[in-house]
Amino acid sequence: MIATIDKKSFIGIVTDIKNDIRSTRFKILENANRELLCLYFRLGKVIDDNWKYGNSFINQLSIELKLEFPNMRGFSSRNLRRMRIFYNEYKDIQNWPVALANLPWTHNYTLIEKVKNIEKRVWYARKCIENGWSQTVLIHQIDLNLYERQKENIKLTNFDDKMSISQSELARDIMKDPYIFELSNLKENACEADIENAMVERIKNVLLELGKGFCFVGNQYKISTDNNDYYIDLLFYHLELRCYVVVELKNTFFKPEYIGQLNFYVTAVNKTLKKEYDNETIGLLLCREKDKLSVEWALEGISNPIGVSSYEINNYIPKDILDKLPTEDDINMHINIEKKN
Repeated sequence: MIATIDKKSFIGIVTDIKNDIRSTRFKILENANRELLCLYFRLGKVIDDNWKYGNSFINQLSIELKLEFPNMRGFSSRNLRRMRIFYNEYKDIQNWPVALANLPWTHNYTLIEKVKNIEKRVWYARKCIENGWSQTVLIHQIDLNLYERQKENIKLTNFDDKMSISQSELARDIMKDPYIFELSNLKENACEADIENAMVERIKNVLLELGKGFCFVGNQYKISTDNNDYYIDLLFYHLELRCYVVVELKNTFFKPEYIGQLNFYVTAVNKTLKKEYDNETIGLLLCREKDKLSVEWALEGISNPIGVSSYEINNYIPKDILDKLPTEDDINMHINIEKKN
């Protein structure tokens, strides 16, 4: 007699198989990408060894390879020249960085063209993998100097004192200085309300700048006590940090009292919204300008994790980047699924 499997067990088996297939498929693609890069590296060496023959060698080689492998792309004369540059760029490096090895050829050559420092290249490569950036998004982030804004500038926070080591490291990674928000048709003298409304209208642009993991909860989010109502400028939930992020926007130079206001809002979110499975809420204060010492003094004695950064407004973001970002419905569905899990 054939036994009957219960539905729950069957679903569990199928889920395990699907996860195994996804993992294996990723490894196959990853290995294929590495093999292609190794091939291009070897071809680059051959081309470099025969560079004395000039363009005639490159052009004839391109023709021969296209005829022999008509279904393979990448053998144009231009790309063969790029392979030589690729070879010369990395021929003296004994251990090729894993992050670069896992990136597609187009991403790798973009990094060679636009980022000359190898440390910065590897950093951008890791961000590509973490965030799933397309080549277009990678170029956009390089043009906006993301490395300098996230790694080299001073980031004023009290995260180390108020959070666990693992949480504080993740929280520091979300900080940039300055943040650059792409908000078109915004006047130079726009007030805080105008900027906030523009950010809500163009929330996809804002999420791109904030980075992976941010989900928009609401703006002018009301928090009430017995006798008063308070309104948070922008409220987010971060899927990796597993916490709410309160963002206060000030279109002025930093003032110490802003920290006290934000600290109150963070406490209010902890008291009214935070669940047992959520980590401590983070506050993020965005000002037009700030000075380091004033921020450091203002943060002393503050009970909640808070970061302070400046921001700038740009008026352009490439349409092909916007088209690839999730819709608000996608974001809301994602956060609901994550919370259920």
